[in-house]
Amino acid sequence: QVQLVESGGGLVQPGGSLKLSCAASGRIPSVAVFGWYRQVPGKQRELVANLSNLGRTKYVDSVKGRFGISRDNAKNMVYLQMNNLRSEDTAVYYCNMNSILSNYWGQGTQVTVSS
Repeated sequence: QVQLVESGGGLVQPGGSLKLSCAASGRIPSVAVFGWYRQVPGKQRELVANLSNLGRTKYVDSVKGRFGISRDNAKNMVYLQMNNLRSEDTAVYYCNMNSILSNYWGQGTQVTVSS
């Protein structure tokens, strides 16, 4: 079992920054992809960014150049640095861990971008 707990969400003005954190605990496999997804009411959950155990990253086009995903293996933490936030970034953000045998989600953290 793996537990994922997100933190760092909140209210920020357009153009501002937030850093989301995901604390992972439990039996974390060595081969896994950690990702951040987001969801707004009435829409499907979408991938924002992910990071493989080999260090490969993937970003949705709308956040390229503004968001950065990183991982601290020693602390079992995954981060999403979000800069130059826009109103359309408002969503619940979820941490995800996906491996061959398992897929886990955190409970989500709300990010609201508004003046």
